[in-house]
Amino acid sequence: MPLYKTLNPNSQTCVKIWKITESYDDLLKPLDLKPNSLERVLGMKSELHQRGFLSVRHLLRDFGYTDQDLFYDDNGKPHLKDEKYISITHSFTFSGVIISDKPIGIDIEMQRDKIGIIAKKFVDYEFNYLKKDSKDYIRKLTVIWGIKESLYKLFATPGMLFKEHFLVIPFALKDEKTIAWIDYNDKKYRYNTAFLEFEGFTCAYVIP
Repeated sequence: MPLYKTLNPNSQTCVKIWKITESYDDLLKPLDLKPNSLERVLGMKSELHQRGFLSVRHLLRDFGYTDQDLFYDDNGKPHLKDEKYISITHSFTFSGVIISDKPIGIDIEMQRDKIGIIAKKFVDYEFNYLKKDSKDYIRKLTVIWGIKESLYKLFATPGMLFKEHFLVIPFALKDEKTIAWIDYNDKKYRYNTAFLEFEGFTCAYVIP
């Protein structure tokens, strides 16, 4: 079982990352999926997405849960029946799950040059400290996207915009952490964030 990494950012929170090396059949075989989960996975056109979906269920098993313990609300946010908080992500050959006693969010992204093309869609304040000619520019953009995606998953409020409502404080890649803010409807929320890089991917997560 390719459990790739386990992190414990605090005593109430655990992050698990899976490297997806198995075939679709090998991932599906040991799982007991709910009928609607099976319907979802069979309806996916991409085997990569199918394997990502199934690998998340393997991560749940590693936490001691099953697919039956997981459900989604009307905004598509995942929840656990025991009322612990959960956030889920998968990107190409990696998936990740974070579980905590408090609201959290997680995102994994492949580091790709094309993020530079769409930077203006999700970056505003952060341009004050980003340097486009830096060799770290794409990696830092990927961290910022991952943190903002994690914030969005945590808050799960329609109408929030990455560019306008989320701010990521200046950081160095070697620090593997920074602070982020949500500024929305005249209220400000402060979050601790962390990130790590591996095999051309970035994983970011947010904890209050």
